[in-house]
Amino acid sequence: MLQVGLYNQLRVVKIVDFGVYLDGENAGEILLPLRYVPNLTAVDDVLEVFIYRDSEDRLIATTEHPSATIGQVARMRCTQLTNVGAFMDWGLMKDLLVPYSEQDLKAEEGKFYLTYVYLDETTERIVGSFKLRKHLGKGEPPAYNVGDEVNIVVGQSSDLGTNVVVDHQYMGLVYENETFRKLYHGDRLKAYVKYVREDGKIDISLQPIGFDNANATAVERILRALDRANGFLPLTDKTDAEVIYQSVQMSKKSFKKAVGTLYKERKITLEDNGIKRVD
Repeated sequence: MLQVGLYNQLRVVKIVDFGVYLDGENAGEILLPLRYVPNLTAVDDVLEVFIYRDSEDRLIATTEHPSATIGQVARMRCTQLTNVGAFMDWGLMKDLLVPYSEQDLKAEEGKFYLTYVYLDETTERIVGSFKLRKHLGKGEPPAYNVGDEVNIVVGQSSDLGTNVVVDHQYMGLVYENETFRKLYHGDRLKAYVKYVREDGKIDISLQPIGFDNANATAVERILRALDRANGFLPLTDKTDAEVIYQSVQMSKKSFKKAVGTLYKERKITLEDNGIKRVD
C-alpha cells in the first residue's frame, strides 16, 4: 500500500514528455516530474521515491530527500508566514506547513526550528509541528537498556542542559555538567542511554556509559592517535576540552585519567606542549 510522507518503491508504468507515471496501486498513477527522473529510466523500472502532495493537493513523487519524513524530527528554516501558519524549508519544492495550532514558539521568518513531521488524519496532508512533547513518547514506553547507542537530534538548551530528540521518538536530556563539547541546534549525533525515567524521558550521555571506568578504552584510543600523529599529540591538561574531543573523541576528564595511566606505565612522557609516546 502506498505510504504518503515516506519513501516507496514504485514501478514505472508510463513515460510522457513531462515525466513518468508510477503505479501508486490504490492511489492510482502518480507523476514523477521530468526533472526528477533518472537517466535511462524505462517502463517497468522500480524507483525509490518520496510521496507528498503538490500545491494543488495532488499526490506527486520526487527523488529528492526531505530533511525529515513522517515520524521524524529535523531542523528547518521558516521561509514564510501566512494566515494559516508558517512554511518551513524541508528540502522539497513545496514547503512544509506548520499550522499556528502546532506552534509553541511563534515562528519568525528566517529562523530555524526543530520540526516534527506527521500526517494529519483529518486532511490527509503532511504537516509539521514545533510541539515535540505533544507528539513524542506517545507510543510504547522506552525499552532501552543503560548503555544502548541511540541517534539524537539536538534541541534547545535549558537550565539543566540540552534537550534532545532520541531516535525521533522520545525526549531526552544531556546534562550541562556532562556536556564536554559544543552542541549545535539541529545536529544529528550518536549518543548513549544513561537512564530511563519513569515519565519516559531519557537521560543521555555523549560517550559510552562507563567510559571513564573502562579506562582501557581511552588509553587505547590515545595510543592509536599517537601512532597516527608520529608519536606526539599537542594536548595537555590545560588544553581546551573541545580541542581534546576533536583530537581523540573523549572528555577532558577521560583524557587526563588515561594520560595518567599511560604515564605510570611509562608509555608516554609529558612535555610542556603535549604528550610523546615512548618507543
